[in-house]
Amino acid sequence: MLIDGKSVSQERLEILNREIRESGLSPGLATVIVGEDPASQMYVRMKHKACDKVGIRSVGVVLKDDATTEEVIAHVNALNEDASVDGILVQLPLPGHIDTEAVIEAVSPEKDVDGFHPENLGALFSGRPTFVPCTPGGIMTLLEEYNIEPKGLNAVVIGRSVDVGRPMAALLLNADATVTICHSKTKNLAEEVRRADLIVSAIGKAHFITKEMVTPGAVVIDVGINQDEDGKLCGDVDFDAVSAIASAITPVPGGVGPMTIATLMENTFKAAKNHLC
Repeated sequence: MLIDGKSVSQERLEILNREIRESGLSPGLATVIVGEDPASQMYVRMKHKACDKVGIRSVGVVLKDDATTEEVIAHVNALNEDASVDGILVQLPLPGHIDTEAVIEAVSPEKDVDGFHPENLGALFSGRPTFVPCTPGGIMTLLEEYNIEPKGLNAVVIGRSVDVGRPMAALLLNADATVTICHSKTKNLAEEVRRADLIVSAIGKAHFITKEMVTPGAVVIDVGINQDEDGKLCGDVDFDAVSAIASAITPVPGGVGPMTIATLMENTFKAAKNHLC
């Protein structure tokens, strides 16, 4: 079964557009980008385009490569104080000279629609999430839409990043899966992955997950965005080989990526509703 994130994302955005119109609210999202990284610029444009599609107002703060940590935080603080802004997204990665953690912590938890603030991550790990990081949240939506119940499954998450791997593990644990996190220092990684009923790969290595590492019938979620030897976009999973034995699998592109943006839009609407309370 092909898990079509593009189709599910479109459906979710259509539903969200209707909900926003019916609510009478005018949610606002602000993005902050530092530098001229082409991939980051593309992602920000995609997010603003999605805002237009669902009826969310969006504004963008664009800073030069040489902006200091203090300058970025000053802009974030101004957005924190702006009542017309419900959600703030700082596009990552930031240039190396900027203290990324300090910038993330500067975002008001109530406007942290990326779900990266320590307060929101703590709520997630305590089992009482407010804003869930968008990629793991989108994956949980895909599992729900395709009637894949994590309860009781042996789930292996490959990658331990704060934006994907760790929150993904927390969400699966909250959904009653038995979760193992693997990473670059994991011994016998292939054996760990073979035990999985559900695999979520966010390791960032093209075609790293081979057919031999996957038990027939497993569900495979590919978060990776890589380029193969020919420069073609691909995921962490050897899709052609693994799709022959997996019970369900996400493609790259068209799998997890679109759901990340859809979840960001849903988080922004949730923030707008929360601000009414």
